[in-house]
Amino acid sequence: MSNSILTAEMIRVSGTAATRDDAIREAGTVLVEAGAVSPAYVEAMFEREASVSTYMGNFLAIPHGTNEAKDSILRSGLSVVRYDEPIDWDGNEVRFVVGIAGLNNEHLEILSKIAIIFSEEDEVAGLLAAGSADEVFALLEAVNE
Repeated sequence: MSNSILTAEMIRVSGTAATRDDAIREAGTVLVEAGAVSPAYVEAMFEREASVSTYMGNFLAIPHGTNEAKDSILRSGLSVVRYDEPIDWDGNEVRFVVGIAGLNNEHLEILSKIAIIFSEEDEVAGLLAAGSADEVFALLEAVNE
């Protein structure tokens, strides 16, 4: 088990979800499989989404759990799921769902790194064009620094 927040194994270049809720579940499941969170964290991601949309612009949504769910975080981690077809996220088009779990408020630092990458249209275009999880990882691995 690596201590990296993001590994290529935590990236899906062809997500299977077709709805917002399924996309949240898909991103959450990757975090569970990576050993970053317990399944209870995924439920907290839905609670967070019910109170505030995690759509960020530039085809990006960053679902994450509520503050009350921090006990279900085992280590900081990211999941990245890319969709070939845009997902309707409260009326916005989303192609990237980035699940975040941060220990000890590390999620704020991780969020800012992701937001910076996705604020650059060239970066987003590169992520959309990437042919594999390894290529996506190469574009995002700065989050591990």
